[in-house]
This record gives sequence, C-alpha cells and structure tokens, in this order.
Amino acid sequence: MGVGHSRRVVVTGLGAVSPLGTDVASTWDGVTSGRNGIGPITLFDPTHWPVQIAGEVQGFDYSRVEDPSVADLTPILPRMNRLCVAATYEAMQDSGLTAGDVPHDRLGISFGCLSNMLTLGQTDHWRQLIDLHDPPLYPTFDAELELRLPQVVVPRTISDRWGCGGPTFLVSTACAAGTQAVGTALRAIQRGDADVMLAGGFDSMVHEVTIICFALLGALSTNNDEPERACCPFDQRRNGFIIGEGAAILVLEELEHARRRGANIYAELAGFGTSMTTEHITDTSKDGSHPARAMSFAARDAGVNTVDIDYINAHGTSTKANDLSETLAIRLALGEHANNVAVSSTKSMTGHLVHAAGALEAVFSVLAIRDNVAPPTTNYEQPDPQCDLDYVPNEARPMPINTVLSNSFAFGGNNASIVFRRFDGSLT
Repeated sequence: MGVGHSRRVVVTGLGAVSPLGTDVASTWDGVTSGRNGIGPITLFDPTHWPVQIAGEVQGFDYSRVEDPSVADLTPILPRMNRLCVAATYEAMQDSGLTAGDVPHDRLGISFGCLSNMLTLGQTDHWRQLIDLHDPPLYPTFDAELELRLPQVVVPRTISDRWGCGGPTFLVSTACAAGTQAVGTALRAIQRGDADVMLAGGFDSMVHEVTIICFALLGALSTNNDEPERACCPFDQRRNGFIIGEGAAILVLEELEHARRRGANIYAELAGFGTSMTTEHITDTSKDGSHPARAMSFAARDAGVNTVDIDYINAHGTSTKANDLSETLAIRLALGEHANNVAVSSTKSMTGHLVHAAGALEAVFSVLAIRDNVAPPTTNYEQPDPQCDLDYVPNEARPMPINTVLSNSFAFGGNNASIVFRRFDGSLT
C-alpha cells in the first residue's frame, strides 16, 4: 500500500488506437513481435518537407464506434478526438461497465491532450475570409475546419455517452501529459472524489505546423529513406524522434468497487511521482537528477523499494540528450539495481504520440505484467557507451514481471512516472 493511501486503485479496462493497430490486441502483438509502425506520411503531402515520416494510425474506421445519436457532429470532430472515442469505447467494453453502472458523480475523466492547431491550408482559408470580406466571415460552413477544441468536445462527447459527471481533468503538459493524466486520476480515486476514472491521452500531431516546428528545433529524425529504422532509442545512431498519433485509455477503479462487481483486474496502479526540470525549456536534465526525483517519488508513493522494480518502460525518444539523461536518471533513482532492471523504449516502434505517449506506454506496462514479457527496444544496433543499461535489444524478453515503472519526460521540464504492480489480493 502506498504512503497514506487507504483506497487502492486497479486497472479493469484497456483501450488503444496506435500506429501498430486499431485496438489493444493488435497493438500489443505489434510491440511484442517487434513490428514497426513508422512509415511515409500520408495525412498531408510532405514532398518538400525536411521530415517525411511519422507513426500514423492505419485502417482506422470511426464508424464502428460512432454514436448514432450524435452522428451529425462527426464531420467536425477532429481526428484526434475520434481516436480518443475509439480507445474509450474499447476500454469501457473491456471493463464490462456500461452507462449507468456507476453513479454519474462517481465516474470521472482525466485525459492528456493538445489544444487544437489549424493546418496551413486552414490558416490560409481563415486569412481569405478575413481579408476578402467586410465584416470578416466566420467559417461556420466549413466542416473541415476543426473549430471545436479537443479539451471542450472530448469531455462532452465522452461524458454524454458514458454518463461521466465526476472529476474532469484535461492535462496539456506535452510529452508528460498522458502519464500525468493517469496519475491525476489515481489521486482522484485515492481521495474519494471518484470510484471510477477514464484516464489516458490522445493526440494527432501529424500535420505541417507541428512537423515544421519540431523540425526547426532539430528534434525530429530526417532519416526519411529508412522510416522503420529511423527511431533507435539509446543507440549511438539516434538523431531525433518520430511524431506519432493515437489514443490510449485505462479504466481505473477503486479496488472494492471492482471486487463487488467481479471485474477482471489487470494490475494495481500503485504510485505516481512528478517533478520539474528548470534548466531549459526544451533540453532535459543534463545530470538526470530532476527526472530521477519523479521516479523516486513514484516508487515511494507506491510503497515499493526501487530494487523491486523489474521493468521500466522508458521515455526513450531517440534524441541524443533525452536518452542519455534518462539513463543517468535511472542510475540515480535505482542505484546498483539499475544494472539488473530491464529497460525498453516502445517508441522505437510506435513513434512519439506526445500527449498520448505516456497513456499508451501505461497500457504496455500493464500488459507486461499480465504476460510476463518485456517489450523490446528495436533498431538497437550500435550501443552507445554512455547509455549502458539493459535495453532489451530487438526482441521481447519473457521474464517474471511484478512491478513496472513507466516514465514520461517532456518539453517545458515536466517529468512524470507511475508504478504498476501485479495485483495481489493479500496486499494491504
């Protein structure tokens, strides 16, 4: 039992849409088999762009999860919102909960998400409406303009469909958002503010504005000719991350509430820690000390010793600075045990889902416990002497896994870690 927490929180449902598949099963199969979901960009024409690769969701059919009662909203529902609805639908189905099973004021939402951005084409259309009309026209007639902000429409869409009237949190802390949203949901249940929380993240940043912004920062890989090999965390060849898209949602439930209804329990969400790096707005902690604190806080919050951590799902973005910083952080937080723990970056296969990254990696952490398997870090070909941990190179590893730490370290200095452990009904 974590420090000072009398209400325990378990995972009873999972949903995911990712570059590796449109559900949890296909996504997890892709990760454990080392399949790569990164390829040429198709969502816009990148021909003259420095970065032409991304982790896109392929074969996504929103109609299978669409709510017929609000089908008129579909044309103006941004892609990222549709991904979130699909992942939530799967998670709720998996949990066995239906609308009305939980009093509305006891069911809440905690999502990591981005404020919406206009594409270059949409921006040009807005300019024309302003310049060519007096007074300027408001483009309400253009369904392709994604006018509804995700932080407005998603909670409303999810709440109306599944009857969520409890705590609502929308977290926009970049790469740490998904993990911080899961941790925030944990706190809401522990405090007694909710019995069930839908927690996770969603994002779709595969468009011109995002690509050029990150490219100008020098943060993205330009290995366009070999997209499947472009993301190589902890490898000496690493030269930037790959933008991805998707959504992942976990159903978190107070333990006794889950037991009373006979729910399937995947794992226990036991701890959450967060910290701030103040050195630079985009660069990570040079000595790893700030992210190490988030990891240590999460372990202490979970009531586990760091020597009991079996596997770490690393942030592992495939940038020079981040991967080195995380390696140093793991060594600071775990001490000598860092030499014994399995560490991997699943971003090597999915790309970086930004606001959804930590949520998808939380799903992977839970399934690692369920199946006793550590996913691989693919494209690990040339070890970096400075990144000297066990990164589970290239192939998944069957091994006993009872406790998992999942890391997310973001631009802006946001660091977050969560701890999952195998559910044991005898634990107190």
